[in-house]
Amino acid sequence: MSQTLLNLSPELSTDQRTSLIGLSRPEIASQLEADLGLAEKEARMRARQIWGWIYNLGVTEFSAMTNIGKGLREKLELWYRIPRPEIVERKVSVDGTRKYLLRFAPGIEAEAVFIPGVGRAGALCVSSQVGCTLNCTFCHTGTQALVRNLTAEEIVLQVLACKDDIEEWPSGKDERKLSNIVFMGMGEPLYNLEGVARAIDLISDGEGISISRRRITVSTSGVVSKMHQLGEETEAMLAISLHATNDELRDELVPINKKWPLAELLDACARYPGTTNSRRITFEYVMLKGVNDSDAEARELVRLLKGIPAKINLIPFNHWPGSAYECSDWGRIEAFADIVNQAGYASPIRTPRGRDVGAACGQLKTESVKKRASERRLEAAG
Repeated sequence: MSQTLLNLSPELSTDQRTSLIGLSRPEIASQLEADLGLAEKEARMRARQIWGWIYNLGVTEFSAMTNIGKGLREKLELWYRIPRPEIVERKVSVDGTRKYLLRFAPGIEAEAVFIPGVGRAGALCVSSQVGCTLNCTFCHTGTQALVRNLTAEEIVLQVLACKDDIEEWPSGKDERKLSNIVFMGMGEPLYNLEGVARAIDLISDGEGISISRRRITVSTSGVVSKMHQLGEETEAMLAISLHATNDELRDELVPINKKWPLAELLDACARYPGTTNSRRITFEYVMLKGVNDSDAEARELVRLLKGIPAKINLIPFNHWPGSAYECSDWGRIEAFADIVNQAGYASPIRTPRGRDVGAACGQLKTESVKKRASERRLEAAG
């Protein structure tokens, strides 16, 4: 039986101290120089110590930083904070998948999903936006209007909240529970590339959370203009939300295709930095009954991807209320997979995880709504 736990953390604080989450080590050092008057050399040393406590050991109180003198710890407490998002709701599936509804500020909520047994050990699916602008017709998230981009701090906080919950501190343990990060939650990551790239820098830092860039995957519905920049700046693995083998159908399923059609998208994939047979692009293909699941479409998919180092994830459609689609029959999915496999492509069928708690692919949605800044200030003050 799934579990639902509410109000796991206190209400959001109106604390005006500077958050250190989301700052790089040099930025923390600069803050210490400017705010506390530390000399440059000491500021760099203290920044490195603080960084290790936050991202390697997971502490949230300066009083726990025992290699820093008590006087300085007291000053740090006055000037800075190490926050966590409010966990509004936490659901645990019968299969162990954990879905978190996280509140970062009034009206700013997003979902993250931890899936054990995926990747090397377990994967966290993070959100990059609250809501989405893409309106993919098979995706529940696409029915929620965009509220705003998440900041790098808010993306990293999803990782910290998960590591707290699965009790995985320190970060550098050999036996990890969380080994992979996938930007496949709410939103289109390439419409928030600055925040995503900065978050990847923080998550992959070897003196902190230390998740390799090769274990960080960014999924896009096809924002061709940003794909090369993503590869150059982040060295992250690329996933493409494909779902159709012709422009007419993809225009319907993934409307961004009208701006960047298949030919342009696949050309950008062929030129994605660092792509090799050991660093293949993942193409995600949701299986929709009678829509995109024929043998002919399987053969066309193989033709389209010729020459691109690729693997193909076949995703059984996860139903949500109001959806017009049905999942392809299992036998049809297997027949589709056989054609792709015989052409030499790995085409695993993704086992649905977390369906019972609304945590499966395409099911994420929150009740966050766009509010004027004045409304949010009034709510926070009340």
